[in-house]
Amino acid sequence: MIGSEVQEVKRKVIAILKVLHDSEEPLGARIIAQQLKSHGIELGERAVRYHLKITDERGLTKLIGRDGRLITDSGIEELKSALVRDKVGFAISRIELLAFRTNFDPTRRTGLLPVNVSYFSNERFGEVLKVMKPVFEKGLCVSNLVAIAHEGERIGEAITPSGMTALATICSVVVNGILLKAGVPIDSRFGGIVEIRDHTPLRFVELINYDGSSMDPSEVFIRARMTSVIQVTKKGEGKLLANYREIPAICRPLVEEVVVNLKKADINGLLKMGNASEPVCEIPVELNRIGIVLLGGLNPVAAVEEAGIETESHAMSTLINYQRLTKISDLV
Repeated sequence: MIGSEVQEVKRKVIAILKVLHDSEEPLGARIIAQQLKSHGIELGERAVRYHLKITDERGLTKLIGRDGRLITDSGIEELKSALVRDKVGFAISRIELLAFRTNFDPTRRTGLLPVNVSYFSNERFGEVLKVMKPVFEKGLCVSNLVAIAHEGERIGEAITPSGMTALATICSVVVNGILLKAGVPIDSRFGGIVEIRDHTPLRFVELINYDGSSMDPSEVFIRARMTSVIQVTKKGEGKLLANYREIPAICRPLVEEVVVNLKKADINGLLKMGNASEPVCEIPVELNRIGIVLLGGLNPVAAVEEAGIETESHAMSTLINYQRLTKISDLV
């Protein structure tokens, strides 16, 4: 088998392991094939069985019952150390996939939209909500709508671990999805940190390009505690998670209409939209293009980290139905 074929098999094995990792129950080849298709990977049931035979032999999966498989501890470790080559560009691929799968209709307030999922210990969840409350009240995130799940419960495709409470916050990729459905081409450039001064976005002070990143930039910045979200809520100055997009200048009226409709559905991820060919937050913009700065959906989680409470977050994690969401004020 030549090198390229070996790499292709490895990529398919990793995809299968990811599906099994996200399930708490044994899955058969038919279900795995369906799950892969929903993630944009075309692999027939027969081909899945072939790859499962490989994972069984390597001890990455184990057969449960007649046809179901579970991922093993070795499989989880293999997934964590997946090919770096496969991980490069993961962030931009994830954005495109979630945007395509978003079918949320802001006027009817129905459909699926993308969320970030964060996990907190049950014992400290009440404290977590108190820290987050001012961030939501100041509108420093995409929306004040959230969803929670207790241990063993699902949020989209994510299962809440034992002893933990999961909180889903709306991801800024929802803007990509709505604009895509409206026919607006949008270029997702990078995630970063925006400096806020006198309640106004001033400039990007850190950035990570999506097409060269194996994980969402927000996760990197949160773990490094590079934000000062709490300070922004108190003084109107500090550093927030934000994302940068570009659109054709001719599409501005349509984008403004979309933003208005999203606001009616309690979604307001827009931090700043520039003018044609003019820099935005000190980011140069090409001719006949407009720069857009979107708030990071994980700013409330960043505040929790700043408060010294350990978090585990998965940005751009999954899709959930809008009807599942509730206002954060109903939880606090």
